[in-house]
Amino acid sequence: MDVQQLDSGVSPERLRHEQEQAHFNELYLLAPVGYFVVAFDGRILQANVAGAQLIGVPRGAAGGHRFHDFVRRNWREEFDIFFESAINSRAPRRQRIEMTCADHGAPGPVLLLASADGSGQACRIVVEPVDGNLAALERSEERFRRIVHCADEGIWEIDALGFITFVNPKMAALLDCEIEGLLEQPLVRFMDEEGRARFEAHDVRRQHARGERVELKFVRCDGSELWTSAATTPIFDVAGNYLGTLALVSDITRQRASAERIWHQANFDELTGLPNRHMFRDRLAQEMRKADRGATFVALLYIDLDHFKEVNDRLGHAVGDTLLAEAARRVKACVRATDTLARLGGDEFTVILSGLERVGSVDRIAQSIVDALARPFDLAGELAEISASVGIALYPADARELPDLLSHADQAMYASKNAGRNRYSYFTQDLQEAAMARQAIALELREAIVQQQFEILYQPIVSLRTGAVHKAEALLRWRHPTRGLLAPAHFIPFAESSGMIVEIGDWVFREAARQVQCWQRSIAADFQVSVNKSPVQFRRDGGQYQGWLDYLREMELPSQSIVVEISEGALQGGADALLGRLAQYRMLGLQVALDHFGTGYASLSHLKRYDIDFVKIDPSLAQTLDGEGGELALYEAIVAMAHKLGLKVVAEGVETAAQRALLVDAGCDYAQGYMFGHPMTAQELEKLALRRTG
Repeated sequence: MDVQQLDSGVSPERLRHEQEQAHFNELYLLAPVGYFVVAFDGRILQANVAGAQLIGVPRGAAGGHRFHDFVRRNWREEFDIFFESAINSRAPRRQRIEMTCADHGAPGPVLLLASADGSGQACRIVVEPVDGNLAALERSEERFRRIVHCADEGIWEIDALGFITFVNPKMAALLDCEIEGLLEQPLVRFMDEEGRARFEAHDVRRQHARGERVELKFVRCDGSELWTSAATTPIFDVAGNYLGTLALVSDITRQRASAERIWHQANFDELTGLPNRHMFRDRLAQEMRKADRGATFVALLYIDLDHFKEVNDRLGHAVGDTLLAEAARRVKACVRATDTLARLGGDEFTVILSGLERVGSVDRIAQSIVDALARPFDLAGELAEISASVGIALYPADARELPDLLSHADQAMYASKNAGRNRYSYFTQDLQEAAMARQAIALELREAIVQQQFEILYQPIVSLRTGAVHKAEALLRWRHPTRGLLAPAHFIPFAESSGMIVEIGDWVFREAARQVQCWQRSIAADFQVSVNKSPVQFRRDGGQYQGWLDYLREMELPSQSIVVEISEGALQGGADALLGRLAQYRMLGLQVALDHFGTGYASLSHLKRYDIDFVKIDPSLAQTLDGEGGELALYEAIVAMAHKLGLKVVAEGVETAAQRALLVDAGCDYAQGYMFGHPMTAQELEKLALRRTG
């Protein structure tokens, strides 16, 4: 056993604990009553100023004495019993005894308040004179008052509910407030959201006897920020009830700002404000770990600016810096807010695309970066043209380790340079070939728009009550010059990954609007056409709504003429975003249908939350209707719920008369399927509608 522990009965761990707690005892140090920390063997471990004066020894030398020796002889037995009781009790103990000084003089009668300090190795004793010199006590209180009011550090006290009960002038000055404006106010009133979160996280009001040092953020009365380091100490009454907290506060605003500035300089590029190489590697490592947990992949794009050196040499370094800053802004506009764009140095940038599930989205972003950097730069009246060579490596497909992934992306970048620049390349040959194929299809899609190769077929939607055709769904087809008529599954994924889905979707909307205008004259004034929208369109076509509304007004068409169909799969992209888009549709007066309901993403509860007008039940349910299985019961439940919410129900995939009869019995409103008609031209649908109406 340690010699120090043998001498005092206190372990080295306890002594270290006291040393660590020393800076929390500033408030006790100035108290007008004696305050001692005493080991279980009676040796004094700490004493405040008043306590050292009380026993007549220098405060630094108090540790060489036993508290027992300063108790008058005829009171020592009673003190020993009291001390034993205090260290073995959870509640504080009180005792009146008589003490003496080192020179055997005053102080005389005192009141002791003692309790174990929570560490299990020492006792805290407060000593208060009973019949001492009143003038001395008043002088002590006056000295304490001067110290508190003249202190160079702020002091505040709050009650058990967090309301301010005391502040000294320094604390009021730190907050730039009058003392009267602080008293009886909740402390958190002078904090912003971040400050309140820190206050609650550190839980400075918790009910235990240990103090702590915390960093708290305040907001001054003039609105500026104040960062403080606060030594907080809980306050308890004799019965151990929590009364509040006292704190000694230092202003660390400048130190914190300096530390943040140093951290920012170490992690961010000064010219562009982007993460530098150090932070880039840290972010990449984090995203690689997330990809492992989420079973997704990460794409690393290595970007090198072509011809930058020539521009820098011709126009000077200052203009070159302007070009780099503008290039950074253009690239940032091409990526998501959750992605990381970093500058490695010189004219080299990297982009971390995280949480990806398919390669097509990487193509779209990479191509948009190449296109953005190929546009001319206007640099203080001087035009400069550059391009970008982009290399792409995927985690974990191309590399499992960070250095390897960065090296592979760098190699792919040089492949782009060697292939003629102004392009992107994948590290893996198979991926590169697939990317080239996607690029080729994207070019064909652009040509298809110009050459008007897209067509729209219409499938009738029949009223089960009357048999009339007053609705139809617009179905896109591509009449490819060599491959014939292509269904959406053959080209929509490429349109989505290239971003062209927005332009194609806008064309479909306008074509459907022109057609419904004709049918409202020839078939029925309330005829409606449904147009499909993919999840990608929901995320990327935010600016089209007003253009659509203007187009409908130009054609003098009611907004309800168009029904926008969204699939259940769109719900995967985030409910909040979807709710916002649906609200915009409804503001325009467009109606909304939830397509393929019953495939798993949506439930009956979604029907109430989402702002929709029609529910289209997936064809797979209609094809299993036989009148005996659970599918009919499910249909009846969906129809009943939808009707209670004021929605209409469309059954998709109806192929037989038996299915139609069961749907009528279930109360379904509309049906769509081969029994009523395959996808057909506009002229064929008009003949069918007029025939059924007749």
